[in-house]
Amino acid sequence: MNKDLDKLKLHDYKPLREIVFESLREAIIDGKLKPGERLMEVQLAEKLGVSRTPVREAIRKLELEGLVVMIPRKGAYVADVSIKDILEVLEIRASLEGLAAQLAAERITDDELEALKMKAREFDECIKNKDIKCIIQKDVEFHDIIFKATRNEKLIAIAESLREQVQRFRIIYVAEYDGTAKLSEEHSKIIEAISKRDSKKAKYYAEIHIENAEDYIIKITKSKMNKRTGGVE
Repeated sequence: MNKDLDKLKLHDYKPLREIVFESLREAIIDGKLKPGERLMEVQLAEKLGVSRTPVREAIRKLELEGLVVMIPRKGAYVADVSIKDILEVLEIRASLEGLAAQLAAERITDDELEALKMKAREFDECIKNKDIKCIIQKDVEFHDIIFKATRNEKLIAIAESLREQVQRFRIIYVAEYDGTAKLSEEHSKIIEAISKRDSKKAKYYAEIHIENAEDYIIKITKSKMNKRTGGVE
């Protein structure tokens, strides 16, 4: 069982079952509870500092969301990320990122452009320090600046609706990827195109950036599935 879970901070205005649910949900999305990991009610309750009842209720709710699977006579497990999920979500994300970069190249302000460059430098610093949590956070912030620069609230809302699913994939990618320097190069190409107000190139490089991530995440996921099944598809 993962050791990163902390005891909960209780709130008078929110039911305990909701606090437990949100905590476990966040732990799954952030990768603290990993795909395929068994969820033991007793151990989770102990780590969170609560009774088993709200943990049991939270697990049932997470099952309804598709984040947990119940296996007869075995128990609850964090749901695996399927190849189908990866393809569907990242195909959409690639299109959204491409459109966002295209619009940003046309609409970004000088201040936003400087903020984007600064965020890329911070991202590079995180890579030098091999700080996975920092790399993930700065990558999120980098892409958020681009979306904000589009001035398109509907586009931002659609991207936001995929945030949690994308975050699960981002964590798999960054944590396993041995070529993080390449991510910096891809960011630099996007920035250069946006700086030159070249919307076509900005769109192209942004889409390639996500497609490269998609290819690698699928490769890693297939490898893990093969190890788990002994190479049997």
